[in-house]
Amino acid sequence: MSGAQGSDLNRNPPHPGRLDHAEGASIPLHSRVREAQPRGAVINGDQPIDQAGAAERFIAAPEHERMHDARLWDLRQKRDRQMHGIAEWEDLRRLASEIKEHALTHLDHYLEQFETNARANGIHVHWAQDADEHNAIILSLLRDHGVKRLIKSKSMLTEECGFRDFMAESGVEVVETDLGERIQQLDDEAPSHVVVPAVHKLRSDVAEVFARTLGTDPDDDDVHYLTEQQREKTRPLILDAQAGLTGANFVVAETGTFVVCTNEGNADLSANTPPLQIASIGIEKVIPRLEDLPVFVRLLSRSALGSPITQYTSHFRGPRRGGELHVVLVDNGRSERLGMEQFWTSLKCIRCGACMNTCPVFRRSGGLSYGATYAGPIGLIIDPTFNRHRYSSLPFSSTLNGSCTNVCPVRINIHEQIAGWRRVLAETHELPLMKKVIMREAGHLLSHPALYRTAIATADSALKHLPRFMVYNRLNTWGHGREVPAPPRETFHQWYAANRATKKGKPA
Repeated sequence: MSGAQGSDLNRNPPHPGRLDHAEGASIPLHSRVREAQPRGAVINGDQPIDQAGAAERFIAAPEHERMHDARLWDLRQKRDRQMHGIAEWEDLRRLASEIKEHALTHLDHYLEQFETNARANGIHVHWAQDADEHNAIILSLLRDHGVKRLIKSKSMLTEECGFRDFMAESGVEVVETDLGERIQQLDDEAPSHVVVPAVHKLRSDVAEVFARTLGTDPDDDDVHYLTEQQREKTRPLILDAQAGLTGANFVVAETGTFVVCTNEGNADLSANTPPLQIASIGIEKVIPRLEDLPVFVRLLSRSALGSPITQYTSHFRGPRRGGELHVVLVDNGRSERLGMEQFWTSLKCIRCGACMNTCPVFRRSGGLSYGATYAGPIGLIIDPTFNRHRYSSLPFSSTLNGSCTNVCPVRINIHEQIAGWRRVLAETHELPLMKKVIMREAGHLLSHPALYRTAIATADSALKHLPRFMVYNRLNTWGHGREVPAPPRETFHQWYAANRATKKGKPA
């Protein structure tokens, strides 16, 4: 836990007269100085992502690191307050997990049921095996309707498919309707968080982006000014678009409907303004019945933002009068992941981001340091399923403290799966040479107790006398940004032998 931030909250609890939702319960945060925004990981083909290097750049920008950590820890604390307000919270988590596991183990049945009922509702249903097919299907729809501009609400699936870049190359303008996504789009960056895409930016960063792309005052970083300026510049583009695209949070098989949750109402804008509506949906989003839905609605916003409910929970059952509604159901590796014995339950994820908000590595390194669509703890187990070599370093970007598992609303054993990926990567020779050598020697040391005790005593003694450059150097990557604790006067084993053991070495 971040003690300093916890103390701030205790000194300044939410005012009893204020509305206790996301904004009302937030700690006002203000950056102290202007500072250049650090950029994320550099993508170099299929080469392993240097997450540690990108994290080091983020930490080297102290104002960004401090604000990022504070914002996300604030969300985590608000989530805890909401959790403690619901006596049946753990029952809800257990029920959500069981519903998801049942749906995933009967996925073919429920997807076919959804397709049948959706078609009966007047929805056109398409199936995409991978990202290329997803993009091609939507491009074909857009060309059939003469669409030149598409408005889009936030969708991690389209990020996964490289949709925006593909459409740009195909001559279709895409305009994001989510404010955070619009900021990221204007800055030519990917989202850094599944719920709050621009959380790594300071207000001054947004002011710089808007000044460069929208012509606003670069010195005015007032949030009301920035929001209004963005609205004035983007709203005409939205009203003039010929098609709208959304994702979906949940797909209900028995009704042939899908549900989109947003706090800005931007999905409704995307779905209802143009005559052509398209929804890109991962196949793992299906749940069996409408009565299952409230379980997830109660968990989603509380886990994500610490607010009691999402501001807009929109149900889409069919095309509006005079319009068309198309749903693209996308696999893109999900079937393969479903067959992975250790990792298939990652498909239960409802994209709330709670695991990111609580992760000390994510909070201090920023989401863009992961160089992947899915960052943070859940990303560490999803990303290697897409490309084991490129994302081979990511499962090591975790302390394995288990906090991510504790807050997951659908009870995914995230930290255990991260450890599982480390084992898989070691067995498939995806580790760098230095890490392989160190882990082999550590394994030998830890499997020989006498040798281990001798090594610890020798190391403690040496640390008292070695010059600093022999401890902190290029080979000691652990020492980058950390101080080795002062060696104790004696080891626990030495203390125990002197104070508790009998002459035969048995407990007294």
